[in-house]
Amino acid sequence: MDKPLPQKLLERSSSNERETFERWHADHRKVRSIILSSMSNNIQKQYDRLDDVASILQYMKEVYAIPDRHTRYVATKEFFRTKMTEGYSVQEHGVKMTRTLT
Repeated sequence: MDKPLPQKLLERSSSNERETFERWHADHRKVRSIILSSMSNNIQKQYDRLDDVASILQYMKEVYAIPDRHTRYVATKEFFRTKMTEGYSVQEHGVKMTRTLT
């Protein structure tokens, strides 16, 4: 499903090719429906405009991609090195820690 969906079938295609083409499109519609139905309504509206599963998956990877290893390392190092200073407000420290995570 990560390959682009063939849009046209040649007129001289064999019955086997036609059957494969029709199954491919039916499977594609089914997978697209399953993916969209598993999303909340707000998120579903963003992806509903995309026609094929490959586009939906690519867009989801771009939006929800996990940061690379170095980025995670730097963030974790910063998080564990941050200490609350004596006399510092717990609320301010919490805000600082939250900023470190985002």
